[in-house]
Amino acid sequence: MFQNLSQKLDKVLKKLRGQGVLTEANIAEALKEVRLALLEADVHFKIVKDFTERIREKAIGQEVLRSLTPGHQVVKVVWEELRELMGRDHAGVRLASEPPTVIMMVGLQGAGKTTTCGKLARLFKQQGKRVLLVAADPRRPAAGDQLASLGAALDVPVYRVDRADASAADVVRICTEGAERGREQGYDVVVLDTGGRLHIDDGLMEELAEVKRAVQPQEVLLVADAMTGQDAVSMAEQFDRRVGLTGLILTKVEGDARGGAVLSIRAVTGKPIKFLGVGEKLDALEVFHPDRMASRILGMGDVLSLIEKAQEAYSQEQAESIQKTLTAKTLTLEDFRAQIAQVNRMGSMEELLGMLPGGQRLKDLAGGGVPEKEIKRVVAMIDSMTPRERRDHTVINGNRKKRIARGSGTTVQDVNRLIKQYLAARKMMKALTAGGGRRQLAQALRSF
Repeated sequence: MFQNLSQKLDKVLKKLRGQGVLTEANIAEALKEVRLALLEADVHFKIVKDFTERIREKAIGQEVLRSLTPGHQVVKVVWEELRELMGRDHAGVRLASEPPTVIMMVGLQGAGKTTTCGKLARLFKQQGKRVLLVAADPRRPAAGDQLASLGAALDVPVYRVDRADASAADVVRICTEGAERGREQGYDVVVLDTGGRLHIDDGLMEELAEVKRAVQPQEVLLVADAMTGQDAVSMAEQFDRRVGLTGLILTKVEGDARGGAVLSIRAVTGKPIKFLGVGEKLDALEVFHPDRMASRILGMGDVLSLIEKAQEAYSQEQAESIQKTLTAKTLTLEDFRAQIAQVNRMGSMEELLGMLPGGQRLKDLAGGGVPEKEIKRVVAMIDSMTPRERRDHTVINGNRKKRIARGSGTTVQDVNRLIKQYLAARKMMKALTAGGGRRQLAQALRSF
């Protein structure tokens, strides 16, 4: 989402870092480019103006200009202001003093609200909480069917009452009954999936206000489509004014959205972004951390989020199994393929590179893209091998290489390259697991 903005800011800040002495003139010139980059990213112009003015005031301060590394100090100022713009600190879900915690989901049709309810249910279930989903959109039966399908996939119960002629009173009753059922049956979290509606529809907006008054949820979360840019910001303002929000979830941020909604919405509404929807799958929901997002935008990476993804992808038993395999020096092509599958569970290579410091430069070195196709080719070649070949690469002779190449749609040269890469990886692992390196590896794996 922030690729274009990151590239432009990196170019501007790189110039500043390369200058031994900074003056008000070259800072002003750099801020012009920063302002243009933010406007092109669809950030609200008033926010851009205030943002760059705050940077200018701090950047021309004596402690920056007289420091040993003024360019790096300006980068620090930009990072701090980006973090402040997006909310400074992470805003978690407010839990009820006595269960259940009721979360009321609101938003426009098509923003991904029902899918997001499923994602939240999965997240809470992973935390060991009992979750109840409530289908509170009786006017659209397909919404209840979709939520029921998600609930079945997650093994999470769904409370629903289908009424084609549902009135506002029916919707309030369904939500009240759902919250009461959650209380009686000992659920920790109840998620209300209300119907999508336009913020200009007075009747339906009043219906949401009635639901809120009747149920008194701990959270009222607006699900907004990040692709709509500043429209999402103005829509959030209206929902907050009419209903009263406690936070937002932005969806479709994995697409080509320019990022204006993420950078503007907190400043305009005063409400925190709590989650980001980064894909269609139920595990594609990220907790929003303003400091980590600021680091990603400036190309500093997001190692903490990368570690969290690794913790989700690798269990303690898997980490210990990998350690035993490596320390026994028996890494096979079967293990090689298994590790690729584990990495894929953490996300796309483009996403993972974006979490590494300098990740954008790594993408540029790869020709402006990420070798996703190459990874698929590697997996296809290993899949085309027999179990014996995967366990013992030495049996792969010329004829076998031709068969593997035909089966995977590649060439013999590709197969040779794969074996060469595999042997290099095994040699590196052998060196790593020798002596002190073995202890370091064991500690690293245990930390996951």
